[in-house]
Amino acid sequence: MISGLIGKKIGMTQGFDEAGNAVPLTVIQAGPCTVIQKKSKDRDGYEALQLGFVEARGPKRPTKPRQGHFKKSGSPVVRLLREFRFEGEAKEGDQFFVDVFKIGEKVHVSGTSKGKGFAGVVRRHHFRGGAETHGSMFHRAPGSIGASSYPSRVIRGLRMGGHMGHAQATVRNLTVLQADKDQNLLVVKGAVPGPNGGYILIYRA
Repeated sequence: MISGLIGKKIGMTQGFDEAGNAVPLTVIQAGPCTVIQKKSKDRDGYEALQLGFVEARGPKRPTKPRQGHFKKSGSPVVRLLREFRFEGEAKEGDQFFVDVFKIGEKVHVSGTSKGKGFAGVVRRHHFRGGAETHGSMFHRAPGSIGASSYPSRVIRGLRMGGHMGHAQATVRNLTVLQADKDQNLLVVKGAVPGPNGGYILIYRA
């Protein structure tokens, strides 16, 4: 059994539950994923499958080493490769589809979050800031960042302003509501990281 699939975020919509409450939904193109390489315990030290996400358009100018890597499995060159744990029998060239996930199953979804650019400590780390009254000179500043006598330096990892977003993020325990094998569409309850069209990894919880 494969532990997950590669997908692409299509977008968000909403549905309604039995009580009539609005439920946020995310539509994901999950698969098809082709087995490009099989990792074995004897040769590699672990059991896994290297999957390639099949799209309508592949990379324009794949390098010759990349072409040779895909030639062994007999599949066209794809943009994205990822490894997933696997138990069972599979060979290079096999494909996995969205039906590996069942309705009602819990999944973890990983992706790259949207980039927000430079952000201060109030937005980035939810600092409270100072008073907004007239005469105050401390509104959205971080305040003291270290002691003067000891250790006389700014400690590593101190929360400060800086680049926000565009980082690896995982949303856990999302419920699968639909799995359409004909159109390779997976519908989960809730939001997933990244923009529309961004690549994501879907893992079995």
